[in-house]
Amino acid sequence: MTTTTAFASLEPADLHGRVAELQQIREQALAGPGQKATEAQHARGKLTARERIELLLDPGSFQEVEPLRRHRASGFGMEAKRPYTDGVVTGWGTVEGRTVFVYAHDFRIFGGALGEAHAQKIHKIMDMAIAAGCPLVSLNDGAGARIQEGVTALAGYGGIFRRNTQASGVIPQISVILGPCAGGAAYSPALTDFVFMVRDTSQMFITGPDVVRAVTGEEITHNGLGGADVHAQTSGVAHFVYDDEETCLAEVRYLLSLLPSNNRQQPPRTACTDPAERRSPALLDIVPADGNRPYDMARVIEEIVDDGEMMEVHEHWARNVICALARLDGHVVGIIANQPQTLAGVLDIEASEKAARFVQFCDAFSIPLLTLLDVPGFLPGVDQEHGGIIRHGAKLLYAYCNASVPRISLVVRKAYGGAYIVMDSQSIGADLTYAWPANEIAVMGADGAANVIFRRQIAQAEDPEAMRTELVKEYRSELMHPYYAAERGLVDDVIDPAATREVLIRSLSMLRTKHAALPSRKHGNPPQ
Repeated sequence: MTTTTAFASLEPADLHGRVAELQQIREQALAGPGQKATEAQHARGKLTARERIELLLDPGSFQEVEPLRRHRASGFGMEAKRPYTDGVVTGWGTVEGRTVFVYAHDFRIFGGALGEAHAQKIHKIMDMAIAAGCPLVSLNDGAGARIQEGVTALAGYGGIFRRNTQASGVIPQISVILGPCAGGAAYSPALTDFVFMVRDTSQMFITGPDVVRAVTGEEITHNGLGGADVHAQTSGVAHFVYDDEETCLAEVRYLLSLLPSNNRQQPPRTACTDPAERRSPALLDIVPADGNRPYDMARVIEEIVDDGEMMEVHEHWARNVICALARLDGHVVGIIANQPQTLAGVLDIEASEKAARFVQFCDAFSIPLLTLLDVPGFLPGVDQEHGGIIRHGAKLLYAYCNASVPRISLVVRKAYGGAYIVMDSQSIGADLTYAWPANEIAVMGADGAANVIFRRQIAQAEDPEAMRTELVKEYRSELMHPYYAAERGLVDDVIDPAATREVLIRSLSMLRTKHAALPSRKHGNPPQ
C-alpha cells in the first residue's frame, strides 16, 4: 500500500523542477499500489480500474478528476496509508465521440472500500454529470464501507443514493458490477437504469454468505447467493450478464450508442442502409395462424428492425415478455412484446414489472414505444393473486398511460381480456394501433366464452359436445373475426405482415413531432 509521500524541499525552485516533481507524483498515482497488487487483481480474473476505463472510453479521451486526492482519516494505522486516488478513479471521456462520465473502484486500494474522500470524489463526478447532461457509468468493484472511517463512510453512501435519485430520468445511469458489491453499496446500482454483471467474478448482496449462515443456518456460496446468473434469471436485479469484462464493457458502449445524453435530447440517429420499404414475407411463415401454436417473437422483431439487430433487456428474466432497444430507419425505438415460447406469452407478476420499468425508462428519455401483442391474458393462479398480480399488473398499466412518447401497438395474433387493454391498447392512449389479418381481439378465447354464454344451451342439448362446437364456431364468426375491431375503430388498420416495417417507419416519422401536454402535478403515485 502506498504510504505518505515525503515531498522534496518546498523552497522556491524553477518551474522545470516543479513540473518534474509533479510528473513523479502523477506517475505514482497512475501506478497505484504496485505490480504485486495488480498481479493479484489479474489472478482473480479481473482487470484494474484504469484498464476497465480504457476499454469503456474512446482511446485517449479520458480526463481524470482529482487523481491526487487522499483521505484525512487517522487511527488504525490509516495515517500511514494515504494512497493517491483513495481507491476510486473518476473523470470523463467519450464513447463514439459523445461525453460520458465514469467512476471506477480500484480494488487494489483498500479493497475498493468507500471512505469519506472516496465518496466525495464520486459525489463530485455525479454532480458534474448531472450539470453537463451526460450519461454516468459506475464500474463497481468494492468491499463496501471503509470500516476504519466509521459512520462517515456510511454517510458517503447516502450522498450517492441522493444523487442517483436526482439523476433518475435526467441522465442515463449504468452500473457495471465487476467484483463484490455488498451491503449499502448494492443500493446505488439498484437505483440506476441498467445493471451489467460478469459471471463468476461479480456478486451483489445485502448480507453475505457468512451472515446468512449465522442467521438462518443456510449454506450458500457467494455466486449462489448473489452471482450474475442469480440476478439475471431469478431476482431480476441484473439486466445484462456476460462471460468476461471485455465483452461486458463493449456492450455498455453499444447501449450508450442507443441512448440520448439526457432527457432534453433525442436518441442518436445513425445512417441506415436497410431500406425503409423492405418487405418481410418471412413473417407470414414465422407466425402460425393457429393461436395455440408457439413461435419465437424475437424472430418477428429481427425481421422488422434495421439489419435484424436488437439489444434485449432482462433477456433471462421474465422471459414471457421481451423488452428490447432497436432501430427503425436509423431511429431508436423501445420494443415490448409478448413471447409465445414462454408461458404462451401471458402477463404475470415479473413480466408486468419488467415491462413497466422499461416503458418508464423509454418515456423518460424520449424513446418511442412499439408494442407487439400476442397475449392470452394474465396468468391465473393462487400464487399470482396472493403475490399481488393486481398491483403489479397495474404498474404496467400506469406506465403506459403516463407515457407521452410516440406509441404504436401491433396485434400480431391474439389479444384477450385485460391484458389486451394493458398492453398499450388504443383505449389507454396508443397513438396508432395496427393488426395482422389473423388477429383475435376479444374478452377471452372462443372456447371459454362459449362455455360462459351458452352454458344452459350446451347442458340441455341432446349432444352437448356437438352443440358446444357449433356455438364456439358461431361466437368466433360473430365477435372474433379479424376485422371486428377494425370495423369499430379499435384498430386503425389491418395490414399485410410483409409490409409491417414500412408501415411502422412511416407512422413513427409522422409521430416524431408529437407533443402531449401532461397534467400539472408534483408527481403521480404509481402502484407499488
